[in-house]
Amino acid sequence: MADYQLELRQIVDYPRCRIYREFIQTLIANRSIRTGGCSGLFYYVVLCSYANFRTSYRRIDGISYTVYPGEWICSIADITEWFRVRFHYQAFAILKSLQDRQLITFTRLGRGHIVKFSIIDWRRNNTALDYNCPCQKDSGFFFIPVSTATELISAGRASEMDVLLDLWISAIYKDQQVRGSEIGPVAYFRNGTRNPLVNYTELSARWGISRSSVGRILKKLSELDHLSLLTFPGRSGTVIYLKNYLSTMFQISDVMIDKEEVAMCLNLHVSVPDTTPPEASTISDEQISVSTGLSSVSKPHILFFIRKVLQALETQWIPCLSCSKSKYMLYPLSDDCTVGIEEGTVFAGLTICCGTGNPLYRFELSITPSAEVEGVCDHGKNEV
Repeated sequence: MADYQLELRQIVDYPRCRIYREFIQTLIANRSIRTGGCSGLFYYVVLCSYANFRTSYRRIDGISYTVYPGEWICSIADITEWFRVRFHYQAFAILKSLQDRQLITFTRLGRGHIVKFSIIDWRRNNTALDYNCPCQKDSGFFFIPVSTATELISAGRASEMDVLLDLWISAIYKDQQVRGSEIGPVAYFRNGTRNPLVNYTELSARWGISRSSVGRILKKLSELDHLSLLTFPGRSGTVIYLKNYLSTMFQISDVMIDKEEVAMCLNLHVSVPDTTPPEASTISDEQISVSTGLSSVSKPHILFFIRKVLQALETQWIPCLSCSKSKYMLYPLSDDCTVGIEEGTVFAGLTICCGTGNPLYRFELSITPSAEVEGVCDHGKNEV
């Protein structure tokens, strides 16, 4: 039997986002998340989730209607229920707002009780199938352009549901251009920094709400288990990871997010206590070998850093970390590898070996002593 290793990566420049209809149905049914807002992102996505991929026919009150790709026909009562508003005139106002933005067109039939709507540019973003067949509304997926979602979320005050969809559409997983995305699906708003760190002021401007509302909504979505918030001290900012993203998008198991691992990937500081308490660890000091060339950082601190790194790597299920025969060697790298590195930074290589055998894993680790706070160090990249 041939063995293969598969790696899943998402490209940050991909212009469209795949959204599953079943996921939208769960959002429509979730009454704990508010939908009242004027950005229109949630309403537009709901209409897209009902649009046809192929021509079909629907019979309403004894009349058969032809529904082409990108279209759907239903009662205004249905749309009122999807939008979660109380009155029909509110649903019509939302439809007109989306039509004024040239995102949809709609027609009122049957004295206004029936609505036929069409998604503009549907064929450009979603494949239109030629044959006739009924279209399931609770299965399959559709594509929405990221640019359209960005325009909508910037057009008005975002609701809680708009915020959740914006984070979902902005999620990046395993893209080398975005730091921290190899750990899990992270929200990145394509700001050119390649860094998912964001502060509440930026989110306030993006969503058209106050900073206090940003904090309240993110905390609520976190408590509802939709996302993980990793907030770092000072002016570093916050990193937002999506929960249940991988199981929904790729039908694979979701991952656990470790804050220390994220801090190392994003080059954020990790505090070292004045007295390092003994930790319950299967890795003994005898297994760790530190070169004398790294004397610029005290050995107790070096051992503290290595254990933090190994704890982060253990979450990635590296089997050698639980083996008593494994050896961990930290050594300085040549000057050629430290070109452009900040002065005072210790740039070292970390190798994991099986006993005295060949190296199994190699990593790079940078340690920068902080000039402002004693005992605080910045962890840099650790890449295979």
